[in-house]
Amino acid sequence: MRIIVTGSSGKLGRTVVRELRANGHEVVAVDRFGERRPDFVHVDLTDYGDVIDAFDGVGDGGAVDGLVHLGAIPAPGLASEVATFHNNMLATFNVFQAARRLGIMNIVYASSETVLGLPFDVPPPYIPVDEESDARPESMYSLVKHLEEQMAIELVRWHPGMSITALRFSNVMDPVDYEAFPSFDADATLRKWNLWAYIDGRDGAQAVELALTHPPSGFERFIIAAADTVMSRPNAELVAEVFPGVEVRGDLGEHDTMLSIDKARRLLGYEPRHSWRDEVTDAAASVRPS
Repeated sequence: MRIIVTGSSGKLGRTVVRELRANGHEVVAVDRFGERRPDFVHVDLTDYGDVIDAFDGVGDGGAVDGLVHLGAIPAPGLASEVATFHNNMLATFNVFQAARRLGIMNIVYASSETVLGLPFDVPPPYIPVDEESDARPESMYSLVKHLEEQMAIELVRWHPGMSITALRFSNVMDPVDYEAFPSFDADATLRKWNLWAYIDGRDGAQAVELALTHPPSGFERFIIAAADTVMSRPNAELVAEVFPGVEVRGDLGEHDTMLSIDKARRLLGYEPRHSWRDEVTDAAASVRPS
């Protein structure tokens, strides 16, 4: 496939570009920052003219088969609320609008686990949380992600041939990040904000490729997380301590993710291949609080 990837210099973007290229796809990387090279285009996503000109230029070399939109201020608290809203909402509108004007009909983009109610200061309605849970944005960053999903729903209604897939990525991790994971066991509240979830960037890239090659008809959303939690402590213990009284639906397993990936498994064929437990020594992984 011939694919445009925005946000190509970000933590997830770098991995997505690398993995897509390794799997034989032609990728044109797009970002505000990056080294000048033939397969990279410098673009300000908040400038519609810049975006549509860049995308059209990529199309001059042949049809664009897919667009991956990862470019954004990547988390709450990194910029003011106003800056976060203006940058992220406008960037996504420009990307979606340019794509539909140019006939790029297969879009995969980064939504976020935050739409599920993070940091769960108000407990989730049930655990594991899945896509059937109502959106509950609790930050300006999360509100934008929710509005982006609503925009996508209307765009595919206007254009029945368009496919837009929202991947609600969990907290993206690289292998170098896993050294800190055993320390989380000392305090269950340290990572309760996303139900102790994470996603290895390489599995995030897998989900992107699956969504590109298996585009849904219209709009679809998927939670994308690792198969396990960041904790060595068992799920039943964590939930009893931090979220007593919250309904538990089904078997939590010992360390199974509590951000459900069943839908992505079922419809995309997504199956996480990477776990922090494979990167950390058995001695470190078994550290428990005294």
